[in-house]
Parts: sequence; C-alpha cells; structure tokens
Amino acid sequence: MSEDFSTRLLRLQDVIAAIGMKRSWILQKTKEGEFPKPIKLGERAIAWRESDISDWVATREAIE
Repeated sequence: MSEDFSTRLLRLQDVIAAIGMKRSWILQKTKEGEFPKPIKLGERAIAWRESDISDWVATREAIE
C-alpha cells in the first residue's frame, strides 16, 4: 500500500471557514459537480482533501 497521507483532510466546518460559503451551497455545488467531492470516512463522516480545496480556490482566482 503506497498511498500518500501527506495531505490534510478538512471536515465541513473547516471547508466553510476556508472558502466562506455556507453548508448548503457547498453540498449543492458538490452534487452538481462544481465543487470537489468529499471522501467518505465512515457511515456519517466525510472530509475533503485540503489540496482539492486549494486547487478549487486557485481556479476561482483564475476566473476573475
């Protein structure tokens, strides 16, 4: 098993704080494929790779 665990995982509250959008917006954009998909950690737990969120923010900056 050679997975890279160097990236941090962000829970929903961390993602909200990082991008300044609300929970409903994040979940809707994820459903529409316009926001990175989270990783399922357990039956009721999800998290996003910090690198995926950073990449998404970078693409938003490029649009401006």
